[in-house]
Amino acid sequence: MTGRAEARVPFGAHAVPYAPGTLRPSCDDDPAAADRRVLDLYELWKAYFLRSGDEAGGRGRCAVFTPDAAHPFVAEAQGYGMVITALMAGADPDAHALFDGILRHVLAHPSVNHPDLHAAQQDADGRDVGGRDSATDGDLDIAYGLLLAARQWGGGHNSHDGHSDYDYEALAMRRIDAVMECEVHPTTRLTKLGDWSSGRYDEVSRTSDWMPDHFRAFRAATGDPRWDEVLDAHLSLAGELRARHAPATGLLPDFVVDTTSGEPRPAPGQVLESPHDGDYHWNACRVPWRLGADAVTSGDARTRAAVRGLSRWARAATGGDPGRIRSGYRLDGTAYGDPGSPAFFAPFAVAALTGDDGERERAAAQGWLDALWARMCASPPDPARAYEAGVRLQSMLVVSHNYWVP
Repeated sequence: MTGRAEARVPFGAHAVPYAPGTLRPSCDDDPAAADRRVLDLYELWKAYFLRSGDEAGGRGRCAVFTPDAAHPFVAEAQGYGMVITALMAGADPDAHALFDGILRHVLAHPSVNHPDLHAAQQDADGRDVGGRDSATDGDLDIAYGLLLAARQWGGGHNSHDGHSDYDYEALAMRRIDAVMECEVHPTTRLTKLGDWSSGRYDEVSRTSDWMPDHFRAFRAATGDPRWDEVLDAHLSLAGELRARHAPATGLLPDFVVDTTSGEPRPAPGQVLESPHDGDYHWNACRVPWRLGADAVTSGDARTRAAVRGLSRWARAATGGDPGRIRSGYRLDGTAYGDPGSPAFFAPFAVAALTGDDGERERAAAQGWLDALWARMCASPPDPARAYEAGVRLQSMLVVSHNYWVP
């Protein structure tokens, strides 16, 4: 595959400034050194997890392979791939073609419930499995990736069969509208689990789907004021959950239940995935990255306060050693998981970007960021763990100041 259009916001240009006071890793001698670290990880991510051609369902297609998921191709990973390749344009001459290849896979697998949403799972033969319905996090990132592509490349370029152009903006608008119609609760304005959510699942929300920067981008792109309501609903609930259930840590649970009752709370046990659905587990581990990305790009005091609290707690709980971050915590900070997973330590580096107030506190935050960055760069990804690699790479894109909101 070869790219055809030059990037308007090339990787490494640091063309979109972050909020005032945002830190940078100081352990690399200049921003270009940090960029090289990201590019090295990106090349490994491509080699380990991108499939193309027959391995991805046909000529001209590309898809992110997930050996650690329930099925080889899942919506979450395709959303990651579209965001990553759009942000890496300018450094990777193939980024545009790779983006279009993943988009081609997504468009070939619509949800059974709505043609502008993505069927969440495909098997090794490219067949939709697991209900053929959607997962909200995948659609949020796919829509966001399309907005990035529209800014990056304009209207798209000729597909490999020579028959069509992709109008990224039009595709983004359709998907954003479909997300609002099918994956946002009409009363609470909280994200639902997917376009299939009904009955008792209609009042369950997954905190890793709470992506404030995406909601802001959707509002700007569509002019739809309901996205302001979505943003405020999520940030308000995040604050309430921290105050009521995790005042000492700021941790959020994987899943929140009773969202329509007026008294939302952490899942009391297994609601969807595991007995740890009410803990800071393998979904919520992304919260410091998701909220932190918004804090550094928007400067919103609500997300900045949330991630600063998380960062202070993590630094204190580990004594400033990222190697002690565990893969699972009760909301009171009691650890139960093993240490060492990038899915848990990398997002804390995004939170650490927000620094702290006061000279001594800011110096401590800088040291914590540097330690996290060094650990993020210390070892290659595990080829068997696409989820960890995707979270780490996207966290590194934010930490290196190569992330931006379209």
